[in-house]
Amino acid sequence: MIAHHLGHVVFYVRNMAASVGFYRDLLGFGEVGAWGSQAVALSSGRTHHEILLIEVGDAPSPPQGHRLGLYHIGIKVGDSLDELRAARDEILAAGVTIDGMSDHTVTQSLYLRDPDGNEVEVYVEAEPSVWKNNPETIMSPIKPLHL
Repeated sequence: MIAHHLGHVVFYVRNMAASVGFYRDLLGFGEVGAWGSQAVALSSGRTHHEILLIEVGDAPSPPQGHRLGLYHIGIKVGDSLDELRAARDEILAAGVTIDGMSDHTVTQSLYLRDPDGNEVEVYVEAEPSVWKNNPETIMSPIKPLHL
């Protein structure tokens, strides 16, 4: 078997309106379908859906910090630092806190949390030849990012 790409991520969410506001209205995924108020499918247009939100209400949140399970998801928002700056400005204008900014050599990234505390990385990629010509650059030391 050969993986082609990661198809989608499913999140259980506390409040559908808040989560749809984050992923659709702030991050720009399009709403492609809903099953009443229980579930909403979102897509960037690359495939039928990349994110599925399922409302579960006040279920317990997983602990933060080091733990087993999902650490974060990454969402590409462009190819240039100017596009990342624009994303930063939109995030801040929406009142969302940016937890960190990193230069990973192959990507430059901002880190924030969705309404349920899941970490979301929004990033731009370096020129693909950077990692295609030297795959080890994916493990480059993380440097501070100054936008």
